[in-house]
Amino acid sequence: MEKSFFEKPRNIKCIRITLYSICFLLFLADGKIHHHADFPWENWFGFFSIFGFVGCVGLVLGAKYILRPLLKREENYYE
Repeated sequence: MEKSFFEKPRNIKCIRITLYSICFLLFLADGKIHHHADFPWENWFGFFSIFGFVGCVGLVLGAKYILRPLLKREENYYE
């Protein structure tokens, strides 16, 4: 059986490089965009990129270490 597009290592590497490049270019473009900031820290270079990354990592870690132990059940819980 042939691997799908997203299972081939060459395609995975290409997708990863493309996504990293887009994220880096958007981070650099933040210096050229004029923000109508409500708070002074919103004018810091790369604030929204860093804020989004930290928020995403926080959600994943919170789900893994806080929510999973609260919601996890035994293997035969429904039997």
